[in-house]
Amino acid sequence: MRAMRIHGLGEALRLDAVEAPEPGPGEVRLRVLACGLNFADTLMVAGRYQEKPPLPFSPGLEVCGVVDAIGPGAEGLGPGQRVASYVGAGGLAEYVCVAAARCLPAPEAMADAEVAGFPIAYGTSDVALSWRARLRPGETLLVTGAAGGVGLTAVEIGRLIGARVIASARGEAKLAAARAAGADHVIDAGADLRAEVKALGGADVVCDTIGGATFDACLRAANVEARILPIGFAGGEPTLVPANLVLVKNLTVMGLYWGSYATLRPSVLTESFARLFAWCEAGRLRPHVSHELPLEAANEGLELLRTRAATGKVVVRVAEG
Repeated sequence: MRAMRIHGLGEALRLDAVEAPEPGPGEVRLRVLACGLNFADTLMVAGRYQEKPPLPFSPGLEVCGVVDAIGPGAEGLGPGQRVASYVGAGGLAEYVCVAAARCLPAPEAMADAEVAGFPIAYGTSDVALSWRARLRPGETLLVTGAAGGVGLTAVEIGRLIGARVIASARGEAKLAAARAAGADHVIDAGADLRAEVKALGGADVVCDTIGGATFDACLRAANVEARILPIGFAGGEPTLVPANLVLVKNLTVMGLYWGSYATLRPSVLTESFARLFAWCEAGRLRPHVSHELPLEAANEGLELLRTRAATGKVVVRVAEG
């Protein structure tokens, strides 16, 4: 099979010809149709992600694929079934093996690219807002990096929950995307975030995908007893949390590593995807894919994420359905 693999951390991916994997107990093999790229992939190939597959490996955490082979004891899926799956790594290849429990039947109305870019962005935002922060109707939600894969879905889901949504992003095109996703107010990332949010009444829940100085501004713009979710560090730097500010404002800073729920508490993901796919089928969510690239252009896709040039999801097309 063809696979885009990294042979040395920090190097570009190479297109290799390798043996297709065989499914083990409880696994299925998927013929990959499309693979969603994430900022985590850029960290993984640099050796800066919390999970470090042995070299050489194919990045790609999420895919849309067709069940091609079934391992011993794998249940619930049949050959030829199209699914969405969080594979953890290996998605930038023509075949990947994954636990059957990590596969969900893909809604027929969704295109392959939409399915491939769905699990992590929508899953992260829904678990963050519905499960961790317990966002309530009428509260104010602040989303930074609001035109990225996770940020844009947080805006959508916050709006569906009934929150007032303030979105921060850089440049008019990205602000327009946030507005289209349902943001009530938009703030350019170059503005004084703390002052702008405070002028709008502050935030009850913060979903920050940028980190660094942006995270610090979010803490200072948060209302008393707000819940703060550091979702990622697209700005390049995590921030040390000033405990004195957390104390005097009675803030709650809560982590979220979405991928860990696959083993930590699978029911959280099952319930989340049931809710998300129901919203999708009802036409209440509109997955946004800004770039769809061929397999051999995967390096270009990773660069779009590194430079934050994409709006919504970047997806690599691996094969036709």
